[in-house]
Amino acid sequence: MELDPQTLGTRDMYEWMITTIIPRPIAWVSTISPDGVTNLAPFSFFQGVCARPPTLLFCPANDRRGNPKDTLRNIRETQEFVVNLVSSAQVEAMDATSAALSYGESEFSRFGVDPVPSRRVRPPRVSGSPVAFECELDRIIDVGEGPVAGNIVLGRILRFHVDDAVLGSDGKPDPERLGLVGRLGRDEYAELGSRFRLSRPQ
Repeated sequence: MELDPQTLGTRDMYEWMITTIIPRPIAWVSTISPDGVTNLAPFSFFQGVCARPPTLLFCPANDRRGNPKDTLRNIRETQEFVVNLVSSAQVEAMDATSAALSYGESEFSRFGVDPVPSRRVRPPRVSGSPVAFECELDRIIDVGEGPVAGNIVLGRILRFHVDDAVLGSDGKPDPERLGLVGRLGRDEYAELGSRFRLSRPQ
């Protein structure tokens, strides 16, 4: 089977991408408006970029009218955000925060997600998140124009927060203890399954 993206509608292309690029880590991104209203939303087009300088990226799409979503709007105005990783215990709360609320209504308050003050940025972290990255905006790269066009947000990591409970005997995060959830296609998610070790060639 072969597909020509030029012949597919946007929704169809999105479905093919999210059902083949799996599993995807989830960035549960907290931001704050210039007026001090918090926002929280999940994004599964998310990845690390490099260690020097420590940088990550996530990709919020425009809404169906072509306007920036609240997360992107806040980052453009404040230059700060926090990426919280999602454990299996938090998956229902994370899903709830994907709802479209009016700008100026906080998902933290609406869905009972507890915030924790950050150290270097104004947006709060998510209480109970096993790992959180406080970030300042490095740059935004617009990909396309109009409805559901993409935006690559690059963030410079200013501070790591790692729950001591997820550390292994070597002092580093243990995948089992992290208990992170990955996004699959449609309404499906995955927890960590079997693991294997493969040494890299010298």
